[in-house]
Amino acid sequence: MLVKSNLVLFSSIILLLIISLPPVFSSIGDRSEEFQTCVNTCVSTVCSQNPTLSLYLRFFAWTCEDECKYNCMHEITDQAIHSNQEIHQYYGKWPFHRLLGIQEPASVLFSVLNGYVHYRYLPLLRRLPDSYYMKKFYIYYAYIGINSWIWSIIYHSRDFPFTEKLDYYSAGLAILYSLFYGVLRIFQIRNFQQTTLWAIICLSAYVAHVSYLHFINFDYGYNILANVIVGMLNNALWISWSISHWYKRPDDAWKPIVCVTLILLAMSLEIFDFPPWWGIVDAHALWHFSTIYLIAYWYNFLLEDARIENFRESKGKKIDRTKFKTNTFKLEKFLHWY
Repeated sequence: MLVKSNLVLFSSIILLLIISLPPVFSSIGDRSEEFQTCVNTCVSTVCSQNPTLSLYLRFFAWTCEDECKYNCMHEITDQAIHSNQEIHQYYGKWPFHRLLGIQEPASVLFSVLNGYVHYRYLPLLRRLPDSYYMKKFYIYYAYIGINSWIWSIIYHSRDFPFTEKLDYYSAGLAILYSLFYGVLRIFQIRNFQQTTLWAIICLSAYVAHVSYLHFINFDYGYNILANVIVGMLNNALWISWSISHWYKRPDDAWKPIVCVTLILLAMSLEIFDFPPWWGIVDAHALWHFSTIYLIAYWYNFLLEDARIENFRESKGKKIDRTKFKTNTFKLEKFLHWY
């Protein structure tokens, strides 16, 4: 029943996400006559004089025309706020206030913190015994996570077609890799041939997915649906693992269910989209903020799970829970900020 209810909730959220996808190439704001007139006037009167932009704007590849669009967008938005009118999106994005040329400063900051969590857990993953079969796969997971958040930082710093695609591709890789190592851990796959076969299947699926998006059709709805199917399968597997280990490991078997539930709740932020608070923090930024804790929570579970499994295999007897409570305390001391 718990698995079914979580999957229903997950499916409902995803359906709403796909239905509510905003147009990316254009929006009501940038299609309006008022905006077009403002931009054309600015370009003809200001850009014709070849003004020199600030160094930080040039560093982030802002042009004079981009500057005109940015200023016109905020002029119209300010008028709408003062008149209590609806605030519109421009080119698929809310009118954010940039910071030193950074287009979405809140999302950039939260992406940095997400990447930092992955980085901070790398030393702990390396401390796992070399004999533990999942060690290298967890280390790869950390590096893939760092890579995905680096591209999130770049994309939210400056939105270009190529930064958007690399952000999407790296996020898709992280999601698929989570399923990859999840299957290895849940089904205890240690055989080299079986691991290689599963890796080939996942890699082939990823290459086919990216090739379709890059060379045939960059379909936003398809991309979200593909990632959602993979994520849903991974979540269902971990929930099933939790239920099957409920009596064997009562102290921690429930943690994957909690993590999945929190992820679903955090994803709902993407549905209830709203204009950014103070022109900086929108629902997408809050989604990135919420995952900071969830990543740390999940790493704590993986590390505890690794210690329990390794201890069980090496000792072949009942687990001494006090040993792992001590380790957890040391972990929290090491990550005092968490």
